[in-house]
Amino acid sequence: MQKRELGKSGGAAGGTAAPPPKRGRPFGSTAGSAASASAADSVAPSTLLGPSLQIHTSFAEQNNKRIVLALQSGLKSELTWALNTLTLLSFKEKDDMRKDACLAKIPGLLDALLQIIDDWRDIALPKEHRKGQRARTLGASSVVTGFGHEYEALGSNTLLPQSGSGLGSSSVDISGQKNSSKLRPSEWWFDEDGLFNLDDEGRAEKQHCAVAASNIIRNFSFMPENEIAMAQHRHCLETVFQCIEDHIVEDEELVTNAIETIVNLAPLLDLRIFSSPKPSYIKITEKRAVQAIMGMLGSPVKAWHCAAAEFLGRMIINPDNEPLLLPFIPQMYKRLVDLLSLQAFDAQAAAIGALYNLVDVNMDCRLKLASERWAIDRILKVIKTPHPVPEVCRKAAMIIEHLASDPQNKASLLAYENAFAEILFSDGRHSDTFARILFELTSKPNNKMTAARGIWGM
Repeated sequence: MQKRELGKSGGAAGGTAAPPPKRGRPFGSTAGSAASASAADSVAPSTLLGPSLQIHTSFAEQNNKRIVLALQSGLKSELTWALNTLTLLSFKEKDDMRKDACLAKIPGLLDALLQIIDDWRDIALPKEHRKGQRARTLGASSVVTGFGHEYEALGSNTLLPQSGSGLGSSSVDISGQKNSSKLRPSEWWFDEDGLFNLDDEGRAEKQHCAVAASNIIRNFSFMPENEIAMAQHRHCLETVFQCIEDHIVEDEELVTNAIETIVNLAPLLDLRIFSSPKPSYIKITEKRAVQAIMGMLGSPVKAWHCAAAEFLGRMIINPDNEPLLLPFIPQMYKRLVDLLSLQAFDAQAAAIGALYNLVDVNMDCRLKLASERWAIDRILKVIKTPHPVPEVCRKAAMIIEHLASDPQNKASLLAYENAFAEILFSDGRHSDTFARILFELTSKPNNKMTAARGIWGM
């Protein structure tokens, strides 16, 4: 579903337009389709939804500095409180009247959340994939952070980490110690590289914190007050694109939150930010960012390839992004045609939405899509089935009209003349659109093949 209606008229059928849907999770983000979700809402009384949590409207203003400091502390108890608080602040139920929490008005909040994700990624990747040492910024002044079994491992007669050095790993010379035939319990801290050398339980807790931080960022991206600040924040974009790039080995929920975040920011996103003079943290380039999305588009996970299709459809509208996407358009529309063959209505809607914008702004896509095998058949199938969302059927018909407007596509589209005529006479919702399509295909006298078929233009 589009976060904003892009205001494209042209070929729209008459009648009163339905109100635009509320902003929500992208196509494929939930297990059921939109139709099944609405049906479930109609049969589930509000009394079965359980209690709802309420937060005072002035809570964020009074505690914003404490929240940021808690995130920067690196302590488990402080992080847990801050993440739980932000989760409640960033989530709004349908009937919640409080205003959106503005991320841009809390200095350092977005950077603190991103630091939690970055720190998890530092210890999540295998050693051979890790980069060089980096400064320890979370909990640098604390002996222990509270994650895992640090309290049990650190005893009164064991070595303590040198927090003043500012490095996540250090070497300890134990050759001069007496009666040290084997490592003491605390020395697991120094055994491997990384920010925090945690046990399995500690790593799991750090992973939960990273997922919670990504969910908060995702929730904030739905709020219009935060869109500009997040779309212009290079560190934020680099982090989410890196999570998407590593979707094969990264936590699935973390990847889902990342793809949903950039889908919401797509109308305001300019990929040239990755070559701007703004400070860079991960060195993501424009090409790597597009390749990461193309990898998600080819993923078998419905939530991922649907969100990637929706993201590309929104990105191509920005003329500044079009040159960066042009090298990938042949792969793009072929994969989108493949998504049309799926039985999932969410995948079909996402593919139609992306193709609708692609053929509208890119002539090369218009020329190649008309001759792509199965493309027209699958678009017509969306209309004939029909798709439960009328707007998707309208855009599918408009795609064919865009293709018919190019003279070079007439030869390939005339093979579907009977199918177009059948929809013209049987479906009143799209009769005007297919009348224009047949007129374009058959009314031009300069084409010898179609001169005798000009009856549709009478």
